Amino acid sequence: MPYGSVGGMERLAFTFYNHYKNQGYVVKALKIIKLDNDIINFDEDELYLKPYDFNEMSKTERLMFYVKAPLMIRKIIKKEKFTHSIAFGDMSNIFSSLTFTKDFKIGSIHALKSVELNNPTLLNKLLRFCFKTSFKKLNKLVCISKAIKKDLIENCDYKLDNLEIIYNPHDLAEIKNKSLKCIEDRSEQELFTGNVILFLGRLSHQKSPWHLIKSFYLLQEKYKDATLVFVGDGVKEVIEYSKNLISKFKLSDKIVFLGRKSNPYQYLIKSKMLALSSLYEGTPNVIVESMSLGIPIVSSCCTDGILELMSTEDIKVFDQNVEVESGIITPNFYKGTLAIPESDEFVKEEHNFADAMYEVLKSDNFEKSLEKSKNDLLNKFDVDLVSNQYLEPINK
Repeated sequence: MPYGSVGGMERLAFTFYNHYKNQGYVVKALKIIKLDNDIINFDEDELYLKPYDFNEMSKTERLMFYVKAPLMIRKIIKKEKFTHSIAFGDMSNIFSSLTFTKDFKIGSIHALKSVELNNPTLLNKLLRFCFKTSFKKLNKLVCISKAIKKDLIENCDYKLDNLEIIYNPHDLAEIKNKSLKCIEDRSEQELFTGNVILFLGRLSHQKSPWHLIKSFYLLQEKYKDATLVFVGDGVKEVIEYSKNLISKFKLSDKIVFLGRKSNPYQYLIKSKMLALSSLYEGTPNVIVESMSLGIPIVSSCCTDGILELMSTEDIKVFDQNVEVESGIITPNFYKGTLAIPESDEFVKEEHNFADAMYEVLKSDNFEKSLEKSKNDLLNKFDVDLVSNQYLEPINK
């Protein structure tokens, strides 16, 4: 796994770890980077490659780390005598594919690679190369949605026959239990007595929080009695731009940043809705978590994987909002670039998103619809089913 934060992949790794451990397996968790402020920890079962982040490395040191990491992991696999390994994320997939060990290797893809690969970073160039070479060493490469598998084949020229669609597992009982814990901070308790629109995740270019902030500004014309709350850490320039935007629109008293939280579910369950304005995604864990707690969702159509999560029907989203069993899906914000916008002018999709938030705020019909359809929506994420699928030989 990449880090020990509360990002989607890290929480996913923690779910697998707990489940396999409870099933009697001997399980170890290997972090590529271990930091002092890690929220997700594995105690005596935790291993790591480096105790400091990439931004603290020189370019030469980072390059040497990329070269040495597969060899370091190879030594760990041989020493621990692992029979199976699961890699979470691009870097982990690449390193796993280059260890040349005999363990049953499972890689995983969690987002639309065609979008990410437009950014010509060293890691992305290496990933394209590995798609045609070392990924042959992966016994299976899990795509967490139909949309991701289709994207790899049609847009990334992926030719290997080791792809398999398996949805992310979720320990729904554990999510529910954590959501019932009280918020200890009194100011946060008071904040969540109102109509809270919650963003939960990493503030990154991918998540484009500026679209959510601008949509929230537009919402004020129709509905002033709401607060937008961000839970999560993020990229410095994205946070700075977001805060400057908030200042420009005079929304400082209506938008709150709470930072990273070890238990985000106690905030999620007290929210009126979850809002996701991403440019691209795979199948965001936070959507499943929100559905399991009965909290409606407003999300941009950042991938067809969103449709697989939020509806049991075969639907499409084009240039209009679409109501589904778990909330509303709005048109995609992505315009071909993953950068801070050069202009703060409003776009049509932000008006769509604002309209969707207003519809959820003004009515409890979305909560009722979600409660009615919850079981049908969540069945495919059962942790017992998914954990078994991961360890089985690929279904070709």
